[in-house]
Amino acid sequence: MPDELEASVAEVVSSSTGEPIKILVVDDEVDLEALVLQKFRRRIRRNELVFDFAHNGQEAINKLDEDDDIAMVISDINMPVMDGLALLKQLNETKPNIRSVIVSAYGDMNNIRTAMNRGAFDFVTKPVDFNDLEITIDKTLKHLALVREALSNRDQLVALSYELDVARDMQASVLPRSFPSSDRYKTHGFMIPAKEVGGDFYDFFALGDDKIGVAIGDVSGKGIAAALFMMACRTLLRSRALEGEAPHQCLGYVNDLLSEDNDNCMFVTLFYGVLDTQSGIFDYCNGGHNPPRVVHEDHQVVALPTTRDVALGVLPGHEFNHDSLQLHADDTLFFYTDGVTEAEGPGSEEFGEERLDSLLAKIDRADCEEVSSLVLDHVREFAGDNPQSDDITCVVLRYNGH
Repeated sequence: MPDELEASVAEVVSSSTGEPIKILVVDDEVDLEALVLQKFRRRIRRNELVFDFAHNGQEAINKLDEDDDIAMVISDINMPVMDGLALLKQLNETKPNIRSVIVSAYGDMNNIRTAMNRGAFDFVTKPVDFNDLEITIDKTLKHLALVREALSNRDQLVALSYELDVARDMQASVLPRSFPSSDRYKTHGFMIPAKEVGGDFYDFFALGDDKIGVAIGDVSGKGIAAALFMMACRTLLRSRALEGEAPHQCLGYVNDLLSEDNDNCMFVTLFYGVLDTQSGIFDYCNGGHNPPRVVHEDHQVVALPTTRDVALGVLPGHEFNHDSLQLHADDTLFFYTDGVTEAEGPGSEEFGEERLDSLLAKIDRADCEEVSSLVLDHVREFAGDNPQSDDITCVVLRYNGH
């Protein structure tokens, strides 16, 4: 386990009375108890964690009424007597200081969204990856440590600040920290949120030795709700992309799941494309996103033709289209969100696509990071003292040729 996660647990333990952290696991599968105790046996022996078990929501409520020291609940959704969603609702109403993690079947976005709306802190999917479960537990306990410290100081503003810090850390953790490259291609990207957390995201997918996938998206709205919707979208896209499905099939899958019971009417514009580094063919699908630019070696800048598709999350069953582009050696693909082109300068004038295209045309074999920095610097210079009103995200993919 990483050192920082070890430190998180130590921080929680030291901030309390020195007693181990109590976690209640709620699941009607009796075999899970032995698996949990086996996985966390060392930390149980070190007196860091103590686990208790219940087999349905009502049994969990009874145990929580008897033991006020339980700090965290890990609950399945589908159980007899009282299911996990009913348990979450009751916990949110009667025990708001307890943090809950729900366990759901893969792809069950409807129940996951309901659980998050009812106060779940995080979720893991079945079949349970116990390494992922351990990371989720430590992240939750770190959050608890921060909240406890805030409550001990009786400072609700500090508590809110910590909540935002955790949300920002959660969002940052899903964005790429390194950028894939080979002798055939280079990549780079960044996202600068307008608030503490944002709704933009980008990702790269290594699809075997010869293909690289790139995605960029922009969720409607800002703040924590947009960040959670963004993370759900990114997780669904990644799971499908890594199975090797075509871009338009991936977007269709993500759209159908995001559209289910979307009571808040949130949506995400999403572009996903796959570059075959052997042939230079770039297959893509554009779900209502800003058209990326291709910058040719002769400095000609061309917008990629749209695939005439809608944003995701609003039209279930939509059949997405696809298109392809032949890249040549030293061609550069530039992807962006509307935080770039809609940045406002003096007199509410927007940066605009013409300025962006003119700037990209000046690229002279600059590397991907230099292209990103060049665009960001010009946008900030144009905006001057005007506050940033939208997330700014840029992604660069340079094709070196085969």
